Amino acid sequence: MLFIGDLANATIYAVDTRDEATGDKNAPLSVEKANVRIAEMIGAMPADLAINDMKVNPASGNVFLSVARKTAGTGLIVKVDRGGKITEVALKDVPCAQFTLDKTPKNPNARSPVITALAFLKGRLYIAGMSNEEFNSSLRSVEYPFKDADQITSVEIYHGSHGNWETKSPVRTFTPFEINGQAHLLAAYTCTPLVKFPVTELKPGAKVKGVTVAELGNMNNPLDMVVYQKEGKTFILIANDRRGVMKLSPEGIDSVEPITAKVRDTAGLKYEKVGDLKGVMQLDRLSDTQAVILAKNGDALDLRSVDLP
Repeated sequence: MLFIGDLANATIYAVDTRDEATGDKNAPLSVEKANVRIAEMIGAMPADLAINDMKVNPASGNVFLSVARKTAGTGLIVKVDRGGKITEVALKDVPCAQFTLDKTPKNPNARSPVITALAFLKGRLYIAGMSNEEFNSSLRSVEYPFKDADQITSVEIYHGSHGNWETKSPVRTFTPFEINGQAHLLAAYTCTPLVKFPVTELKPGAKVKGVTVAELGNMNNPLDMVVYQKEGKTFILIANDRRGVMKLSPEGIDSVEPITAKVRDTAGLKYEKVGDLKGVMQLDRLSDTQAVILAKNGDALDLRSVDLP
């Protein structure tokens, strides 16, 4: 099942891709100039394409890309299988369910996006984005299959780089994360506070203050996060547009002193930069030991598997 966010219509679709494993899902993946190949497949110029998101089917190891044509304003989903074959995913006359968000921004744009990220946890789909509530930044949740009404939780965070409590900055990427046996959402914002939210507090109509556990540096947008284990320890890998890929240790996240005062650059939980991973635009976990990245290669974008650092 693939969840797709339609920003123009403020709608979430759950699509049965009928995707099945066709080979070793842990086999190395390397597709050079993936954006060029997609452009050739649909009769477009590479410069007219934007790859907005990437997800790996953990069951098959196949990769799904959300592709938009900039000039035409249209989009499509493509699949890249383990052998590197690229095909368009049929979205017409396929089994799907849909859910339309309410209380959305009147004029959504890059600074006020309806949807920024999705995550599925224990039967519920969590949706980050903006609303037209007083606290614009929101984390919504809806039971799947889609049954209940749109449920908005307004969230407030302390942004150390700005030295302010903020309610109008959207979550850019987030991931479910367990702390002392309790489910949390770990969210990253522009410029770049890292904030934890207990799932039990994300109730309809609530206004929740997140706990800022790290400042990862200003002038930066977080792109993707994955959680993994290596040598008995847990790590979080964060891809960023200007500060590269970071490997963060969540050790002490349950007791770290919340950031509630202005900081000059970085603070809180410690991280190291992963110098071998350069130009990463999209990141998702493939297996216990590997991830898939979409990375710049000159004017092109390469899709490949890498070992988790």
